[in-house]
Amino acid sequence: MNTLKMLSRWIDTLNEWIGRGVAWVSLALVLVIFTDVVMRYLFNTSFVFTQELEWHLFGFIFLIGAGYTLLHDGHVRVDIIYQRLGYKGQAWVNLMGVIFFLIPGCLMVVATSWKFMLNSFLILEGSPDPGGIPFRFLIKGCIPAGFVLLLMQGVSLAIHSLLQITGREIPEEGAS
Repeated sequence: MNTLKMLSRWIDTLNEWIGRGVAWVSLALVLVIFTDVVMRYLFNTSFVFTQELEWHLFGFIFLIGAGYTLLHDGHVRVDIIYQRLGYKGQAWVNLMGVIFFLIPGCLMVVATSWKFMLNSFLILEGSPDPGGIPFRFLIKGCIPAGFVLLLMQGVSLAIHSLLQITGREIPEEGAS
């Protein structure tokens, strides 16, 4: 059990640090969007590069930050029943959700996006639009990377849930 706790702690720490880094990318996204809006409305011009950078940054934030979001229980869930359960009941729901939905879903996305990403890297794919971002392969690399981080955080959640079910861990005050 101590090995599982150490693994879980390591995964949580990794996604915590990655999430904090992604938060700074969110600030960059706000600045890029602000610049794009100013350029459009004050100077009546827009650049393909800026527009593509917006969706690249958003995609990066969404993909790479998914594990961090799961770590902090920030994913959307329909919790009509879940919220009424005790912490052991919630742990069972989380464990079953990870085993039957999160892990298979993440494995499916990683398996199906791997060749897609590899082909993009091999040809150094860029934007098909003149003036667009020349490194489109980088954002495609975030697809399997983000789902691996989410998968890892799912394993950590499963470990925490198992420990709660067995009574070896009690959730922090205020946590669900």
